[in-house]
Amino acid sequence: MTAPPVPPDVDCLKLTSYFGERRRAGGRFAADALLDLYGRHEIAVSILLRGTEGFGAKHRLRTDRSLTLSEDLPLVAIAVDTRSRVEPLFDEARRLTGTGLVTLETARLLAAGSDGTSVRPVALSPGPSGDATKLTVYLGRQERSYGVPAFVAVCDLLHRRGIAGATTLLGVDGTVNGERERAAFFGRNPAVPMMVIAVGSGERIARVLPELGGLLDRPLLTLERVHVCKRDGQLLGTPRDLPAADADGRPLWHKLMVYTSEAALHDGQPVHRAIVRRLRAARISGATTLRGVWGFHGDHAPHGDKLLQFGRRVPAVTTVIDTPGHITTAFGIIDDLTAEQGLVSCETVPAMSPVRLGA
Repeated sequence: MTAPPVPPDVDCLKLTSYFGERRRAGGRFAADALLDLYGRHEIAVSILLRGTEGFGAKHRLRTDRSLTLSEDLPLVAIAVDTRSRVEPLFDEARRLTGTGLVTLETARLLAAGSDGTSVRPVALSPGPSGDATKLTVYLGRQERSYGVPAFVAVCDLLHRRGIAGATTLLGVDGTVNGERERAAFFGRNPAVPMMVIAVGSGERIARVLPELGGLLDRPLLTLERVHVCKRDGQLLGTPRDLPAADADGRPLWHKLMVYTSEAALHDGQPVHRAIVRRLRAARISGATTLRGVWGFHGDHAPHGDKLLQFGRRVPAVTTVIDTPGHITTAFGIIDDLTAEQGLVSCETVPAMSPVRLGA
């Protein structure tokens, strides 16, 4: 079976699963089974991300700072393709991840045309005042652009064009243009997917899309609408009121994404770790932190780890998904802990699983 070419511009679905690393299904790890599923169906792009810290509905902390607690770190698996290709996989993804949370979100999928044409300068339809655009760029781990790693080139371009922030996340498994790419312990893993998540004004992101297409050999990008609540410590808004359910009767939840850095501290510990611990103490349903490898926020130049440097400067992104009532509590905690820096965005997602984030 050969995967159909990715359309240059199409509405799509993003299927996201949050679950534990040790979750098993049918005698094997759920993560392997889930990415096998996406590989068999030649999903346009999918990626498996390994978290560094988090907790779920049972409020059991998982963290890479403890040898014991790091044995079951949180995982996030994302699959993006057209509605007709993603919807049939939902029930199987929910079965494999068990007590984890599974969400389906709409996005705009962009790619270079089969005739070699570049990505068009697409803007999402206008939304409520204060809305911004979340851009996700999928690329290979060893992909290069003009002599530098492609993720570095992408972040540099976004920074020069005034995008609010970008975080690069390293995948360990996935599919790219329908082909399975899995990281091996020994090897360069050149095609294993990674992703750059950026947030900025819809107008600026639309203008930069053709330039991004020119940087990458086979660009795969998605656009989603978000509401920016905070930037560099400044409160711009709060999570909006939601109806109880969408048109299909699915309950609507909020998703907060908090973009910070390992170098941003609160009482001597990274802000993202303080957020996870405060949310857990407040009995919020769950949170997951992913550590980036490169990125920027605000006016700070793109950066990551450097040799002979004490302490990490890499970016981190923490995701919290819960009911609007619980998110109000969570946002109050996050607002307090991001008083000086960080970017906080909010999105609406249908809660597709009866058990909340994590296990």
